[in-house]
Amino acid sequence: MLNRCVYFTPNGAPLYHPIRSSHVNSYVNYSTVQARAQSAMAAANSVRVAAAQMTSVNDIASNFATCSRLVKEAVSAGAKMLCLPENFSYVGSKSGDSLLIAEPLDGPIMQKYCSLARESGIWLSLGGFQEKGHDDAHLRNTHVIIDDAGNIRSTYSKIHLFDVDVPGGAVYKESSFTEPGKDIAAVDSPIGRLGLTVCYDLRFPEIYQQLRFQHEAQVILVPAAFTTVTGQAHWEILLRARAIETQCYVIASAQAGKHSEKRESYGETLIIDPWGTVVGRLPDRVSTGITVADIDFSLIDSVRAKMPIAKHRKPFDFWRPASL
Repeated sequence: MLNRCVYFTPNGAPLYHPIRSSHVNSYVNYSTVQARAQSAMAAANSVRVAAAQMTSVNDIASNFATCSRLVKEAVSAGAKMLCLPENFSYVGSKSGDSLLIAEPLDGPIMQKYCSLARESGIWLSLGGFQEKGHDDAHLRNTHVIIDDAGNIRSTYSKIHLFDVDVPGGAVYKESSFTEPGKDIAAVDSPIGRLGLTVCYDLRFPEIYQQLRFQHEAQVILVPAAFTTVTGQAHWEILLRARAIETQCYVIASAQAGKHSEKRESYGETLIIDPWGTVVGRLPDRVSTGITVADIDFSLIDSVRAKMPIAKHRKPFDFWRPASL
């Protein structure tokens, strides 16, 4: 005879566990059933995400082939979303090359990625994309979210532009060909409510505070192409700080290795949980591939409940200038 023991997941779905019995004796191994139920409930309260690492070059077709392979790996791993790094579709061999290939979001480059998402049945985070600006001399560094039906769900244009004389490195002037964004962006997705940023934004905690406390982000995305000098010094520590202070997952997909004779990126794609623990990392800092991790919504809730900084923090208008 076969009976069934019923448990329920947090969303109300029944879980049936068979209980075998006979006329002579009948019993249930309660600890086994309980463990199975807890495992099922944990699975129902989490979702898998993948973060990519790659070395883009000045060949749009080659980069698309690499991204397509990474998408297949993410789908095979059971991920609902793949996050690709900044400049996923193109890295020029010299400054200003990106202007030559910049396109509107309805252009052929982005439409190929929309088709890729639809055909693969996976959400994509693409950031930043060289979106055509208001004139031929400017582009926007735009983070694009595409759903599994191939629709663009949200965009964010990078606010903080990288105009920096890197110690021991090159001089960068992103503002010479890029127009800054003005608006913060957050959007719902299968892996939670996303907060969108790009690369150099990482050094400005105000945007992350806004995303968490004004836009209710649960997962913050930081696609990037950090320099080797700044990456070695600051990349991981800044990412973990943003995760800890916002109590969000942080997913940081990175460009890695040598793109050309004149350009190299630090790499080190990371997924970090709300407690600041690294839960996803490629074994090789400059290799091409993906790392996967499960976004645990119960962990987000637990961290925020046990350390309720949302209740303890002062509102933005509290910090009025002191009178002299």
